[in-house]
Amino acid sequence: MQVRLAYNGHSTFKRSDRGAELNMLPNLAREPVAFDAPLLQPLRFREAISALHDVAINDLRYQPRDKTAYVEWKRQESRRLAQIRSEAYEQERQDILARRATVPPDLERQFEACRRKYWDARQAYSDYLLKHDQELWRLLMPCDPIVTVADDVLFLECFSADESSYGCLTVEREAMFGPSNEYRRGTTNVDYSWPLYDHFQQLRTYRETRFRVDPQGFELATTGGGDFREEKIDLPAGWLRGLMHVQAAMTMPMRRVTLSREAVYSLLAWLKRHKARRSPRALRFELLPYQPARIVVEPWEQAIVAHGVTYAGPGGEPIRIWGARRLLSLARLLPLVDRFDVYLLGTGLPSFWVGQLGDMRLTLGLSGWTTNDWTRGAALDLLAPPVQLSPGLVTGVAGWLQNKRAADLNDAGLRSVAAQGECAAALNYLARTGQVIFDLGAKVYRWRQIMPAAVGEADLGPEPAELTASRQLVARGDVKLTKRQALGGGGELLVGYYSAPKNEIELLLDGDGRMKRAKCNCSYFYKGGLRLGPCRHLLALRDTAAKQAERTTSLDDWYRQWQRWAAN
Repeated sequence: MQVRLAYNGHSTFKRSDRGAELNMLPNLAREPVAFDAPLLQPLRFREAISALHDVAINDLRYQPRDKTAYVEWKRQESRRLAQIRSEAYEQERQDILARRATVPPDLERQFEACRRKYWDARQAYSDYLLKHDQELWRLLMPCDPIVTVADDVLFLECFSADESSYGCLTVEREAMFGPSNEYRRGTTNVDYSWPLYDHFQQLRTYRETRFRVDPQGFELATTGGGDFREEKIDLPAGWLRGLMHVQAAMTMPMRRVTLSREAVYSLLAWLKRHKARRSPRALRFELLPYQPARIVVEPWEQAIVAHGVTYAGPGGEPIRIWGARRLLSLARLLPLVDRFDVYLLGTGLPSFWVGQLGDMRLTLGLSGWTTNDWTRGAALDLLAPPVQLSPGLVTGVAGWLQNKRAADLNDAGLRSVAAQGECAAALNYLARTGQVIFDLGAKVYRWRQIMPAAVGEADLGPEPAELTASRQLVARGDVKLTKRQALGGGGELLVGYYSAPKNEIELLLDGDGRMKRAKCNCSYFYKGGLRLGPCRHLLALRDTAAKQAERTTSLDDWYRQWQRWAAN
């Protein structure tokens, strides 16, 4: 998907004897957005937005050893030998052509070989810039940060370089900013560069700083300003789909765990001083009602107890999340934070860490693994509403929220549009298409369009391969159900096979239809079990069983199931 970014110059930071001005230029291809107000607490804002910057540049993907010099020597040596061979070959070719004077029969093959060589060199150059040139690497980033000016808050969002972390800094307007001379609510991208981050570090309390989303940018765009620049960025499908899925995941009911600052400090200190060399490398949340939350760091089995804060939710099985080293982005917030609210979706599923900074909130969303798995497998797709929503329902909810700008699910006006379950499903869909964000700290849905228009399935790219393959298995009847056994609490055990009886599969569902245990001998399940999402065979077995029982799930059933998950 191509996104047009147009800026009238670069964002700037200007200092003078009277104060400083932070001028962030908006994307001229978006709706007009403007904001201009003095920053009342510059030091707190500096630390918070620096932590957001750490989230944006976070990239924990495996980095191989730098062999640039060795590779360059090999390349030069190969080039020298190739030149010798080429000269000999060219001399022989000229002799042959002089005798034959016809088109070589392998001309097409030679052309294809040269074309592959060109594109391989082009990709290698792109990878080299990504690793060695930070400025050009930032320019090649999929998208600039997103800033939204709302009636009560201003928030900035970003997605990490490895597509596994999401950051959102929410700032209360009345507490953090003075009166605004220019105010135009909306959402836009802003130009953000490394020099601008360096200027953030110069914020001080003894001089006034103004935060400004340039209100003149759109006027200058029509008059042809001299420093106008335009970029067209081809967004990777995985990046865009991952950003949409994190928005949808935030709308789901989750279990909230409150952690004290001291507990998070102990966790970050342990992660900073220790690096696991073997599996498992997870954080295990052991939650008991009215007891302090207990976090166990694997593989050391180091327990960290959040003393002074009791867990008020329900108990249940331990919840495990992976990729904990991404939490080090929160270290800079520790002197400012009051507490952390952790929202858990389930084992191996996304988690959200909300740092309460008084008049600010930083939300850090983590995928289930360090690698980008927002879109891998079908784990998140299983959480989506089970039926196709009517266009009228989605349009009605979208129109109401666009006028209201922010509301919770119990708002009387929203419930007048449709039933609560239908509204929840419609809002989940709108979040998945980039039009709505759920503010975890304020517990409200906000109208916020990531792109100028709704993002469709064609823009997001193909759906998860396991989900597509499961539908094909069901259509061909390749998965057979051999046993169905009811269990206590409304659960169910399904047994079957695919392709041949020796390929047996088992699936244990709880009373709400969620997959609790499974067994399959395919390579996908062997690699990650249910943590990466169920494999195609388990999905096909579940769908086959539901089809034979002629059972359907309504929107209200889906909503009640997730409410029970949050309360059980």
